[in-house]
Amino acid sequence: MTKLGLATFLMLTTAFVLVPQSAMAQSGDRTMPMRTLDGQPDVSGIFTFRTLTPFQRPRQFEGRENLSAEEAAVFEASERRRQNRDLFDPEKGASGYAPRSEGGVLSYNEFWYERGIELTADKRTSLVIDPPDGRLPPRVQRPPDPEREQLTQAEAIARRYDSYENRGLGDRCIMFSKSGPPIRSGAYNNNLMIFQTPGHVVILTEQARQARLIPIEDTPKLPFGQLAGVSRAHWEGETLVIETTQFRGQQNAGTVTDMRLVERLTRLDPDTVAYEYTVTDPAVYTAPYTVMMPFRRTDGPIFEYACHEGNIGLYGILAGARNLERLGRELRP
Repeated sequence: MTKLGLATFLMLTTAFVLVPQSAMAQSGDRTMPMRTLDGQPDVSGIFTFRTLTPFQRPRQFEGRENLSAEEAAVFEASERRRQNRDLFDPEKGASGYAPRSEGGVLSYNEFWYERGIELTADKRTSLVIDPPDGRLPPRVQRPPDPEREQLTQAEAIARRYDSYENRGLGDRCIMFSKSGPPIRSGAYNNNLMIFQTPGHVVILTEQARQARLIPIEDTPKLPFGQLAGVSRAHWEGETLVIETTQFRGQQNAGTVTDMRLVERLTRLDPDTVAYEYTVTDPAVYTAPYTVMMPFRRTDGPIFEYACHEGNIGLYGILAGARNLERLGRELRP
């Protein structure tokens, strides 16, 4: 077991051991409003957040927040075909994969994917609900930093193969965008477990097995930043509000250290929790943006996520680069 995995295991084990079992148990009554045994709104369970709804509104649906049932069926069928890896031509390449003549290699076949197969129940055209156009705000335009080394594209590509420290956190099996925060739907492992105690809520994502142990009170914060930020939660009526700051930066979709994230979880019915979040990141975006998507109850359990890029693939990436250098061949992206 890795040090990171051991730390997560010990953290979760401690939460189970120190809190009385009667307090941790969730109410078996699935009538609304659902409550935990200590009387708090119950947002616990095992959920899937996979969806075909685009994160940002496609240009073809500009000005349209929702589709009709007939339009949604056509779009869903089209997206399922477009994303089906079994229909990709490995010689010609497709959807982000270069042709084989340019060194492109297709990824897994369709069997391994668990992406969404349908839009949200309200047939929305984007998960982004604010700004109203369903698209992210413009990014802040900043002049180049004179203190930062300026690299050509070829130099930047080559630098990625110099060291494991130059690879992304996903390559190193440290953190993935779907795990959040904030949580985003993706190609697979779109599952999580939420459980509550009287003083804490834990969000455990299937991908990367990332567990966020969040106090439901205004306890002192850590004096340093973390990759997943530092979170504190409180109740606003039926909604659990989680505020996260103190991000280390660059860990998720280009965020920086002064990003502020507010997540809101509200039980809608026995099978659905609404997950809404607002990102305020003035160093990256010119305005805040808000995303909403459903967490839908699914039969468990969630599975262990064994990330082999970090313990096998990453070695191959760097060893392959060293071999190409010895052969005097060009490094490719």
